[in-house]
Amino acid sequence: MKTDIEIAREAVLKPIKDVAASVGISEDDLELYGKYKAKLSDSYLKSLESRKNGKLILVTAINPTPAGEGKTTTSVGLVDGFKRTGRKAMLALREPSLGPCFGVKGGAAGGGYAQVVPMDEINLHFTGDFHAITSANNLLAAILDNHIQQGNELNIDSRQITWKRCLDMNDRVLRNVVVGLGSKTDGFVREDHFCITVASEIMAILCLASDMKDLKERLSRIIVAYNYAGEPVTAGQLNAVGAMAALLKDAIKPNLVQTLEHSPVLIHGGPFANIAHGCNSVIATKAALKMADYCITEAGFGADLGAEKFFDIKCRKAGLKPDCVVLVATVRALKYNGGVAKEDLKTPDVEALKKGACNLLRHIENIQKYNLPVVVAINSFVSDSKEELDTLEAIVREAGAEYSISDVWAKGGEGAMDLADKIAAIVDGRESQFKVLYEDTLGIKEKIESIATNIYGAGKVVYSSKAGTVIDNLTKLGFSDLPVCMAKTQYSLSDNPKLLGSPKGFDLEIRDVYISNGAGFIVVLTGDIMTMPGLPKKPAAFSIDVDDDGNITGLF
Repeated sequence: MKTDIEIAREAVLKPIKDVAASVGISEDDLELYGKYKAKLSDSYLKSLESRKNGKLILVTAINPTPAGEGKTTTSVGLVDGFKRTGRKAMLALREPSLGPCFGVKGGAAGGGYAQVVPMDEINLHFTGDFHAITSANNLLAAILDNHIQQGNELNIDSRQITWKRCLDMNDRVLRNVVVGLGSKTDGFVREDHFCITVASEIMAILCLASDMKDLKERLSRIIVAYNYAGEPVTAGQLNAVGAMAALLKDAIKPNLVQTLEHSPVLIHGGPFANIAHGCNSVIATKAALKMADYCITEAGFGADLGAEKFFDIKCRKAGLKPDCVVLVATVRALKYNGGVAKEDLKTPDVEALKKGACNLLRHIENIQKYNLPVVVAINSFVSDSKEELDTLEAIVREAGAEYSISDVWAKGGEGAMDLADKIAAIVDGRESQFKVLYEDTLGIKEKIESIATNIYGAGKVVYSSKAGTVIDNLTKLGFSDLPVCMAKTQYSLSDNPKLLGSPKGFDLEIRDVYISNGAGFIVVLTGDIMTMPGLPKKPAAFSIDVDDDGNITGLF
């Protein structure tokens, strides 16, 4: 069996200008990054504003398991499936992070015959967007420390600095560091912290901004610290906005690539869904909506994280109204939720499937709370028995959702034609009835508790004294109208990664809270979630290499 990178390397790519021409984009509207990658120009993006929107389809999944779900693979195969059925569709994805690529998760370009290409370049440096975000983030950190060193006119309290440096790599030793050691000219000594680039507020801002003007306004609102009077100090007060915007000038433009079947794909931005809002950029999504009759986009991890944030943060802030949700699952993953060990998942077990299907049913129920129709896409494996598939179809239909078997890893777009037909039958001629879970007027704790009880199934929310104090302060400062961005383990509906299936009545523990004012939301840290991941004992980096001809091997 060929590996993902072998399949990608054997593919015959079209020049990106030809892929662009297939959807009416001229070469003059592209900013080329070699032969197979390009950014869309500002003038082209502005030209789309008068067009009507297509249908917006979100691809999400059950909680991830070691058995795998294949959400990105399904998304890629689906855009090719729409193409094969004679429909015009665009795919809008996030950019992969180097952290999980070299860590445990691997890349995020799909798999098998449902990939975006050039796979190796997309998974590594791509067009440099993440490097620009990292630089802008760390420029602000440097300006902040320099301001204090040069006299501290804003009376910043060094014990209340909230801005973190960032790096797009899993590096646990940088979570908590001490800076300013050395002589007096080396700065003041203080505790500092790093987060991974995809969890930085700059990433969130880039993904939620509508244009350069909006980007700069958001950058100016970033709260980096508090002064001795307890008042917020912003990036705008530090005069950092113009230089940061200059670093992000090209990064704000969406990237155009292609699938193995030459469908056009926009890939832009990449926040994690367990510690950030987990969606690609608003600019890319809105462009894709104008460029095709169907826009397919993806939200990270399970529906309790990525989909909830897509609805309650991205759609709320950008005025988007999704039309349908594709919920990806596998028979294997559901059996794992039913208690089957990973090494035994190939053995048919209908009873374990029935038991583990509770996780799928909870996600269906949660999505329906947003007044959205659900199509369950079963990412198929050769080990799936007919009895298991028939049982699962009956369970899904009883829950009021549509059902389709997807075989895109092996068949590409051909394996998603039925899925595309079923989605089209649902959304064509139908107006979206989408609604958010909670209203802006609720208090911060009420918003947290709405998600905890309605989406996660918690019995109550328990706040640390630190989290309670921060919430009180943010409320006094007038920030209670912002949505909340829950940072939680992706492996469970709860904050305990070992609670599989459909746990209910548990205590959700809130450890800390902080504001991302430029992004426009309040981050809530639950359980043991970290904003700077670490590497596993045997990271994926051990398998990655370059041969004598310059070909990268070991990426997946």
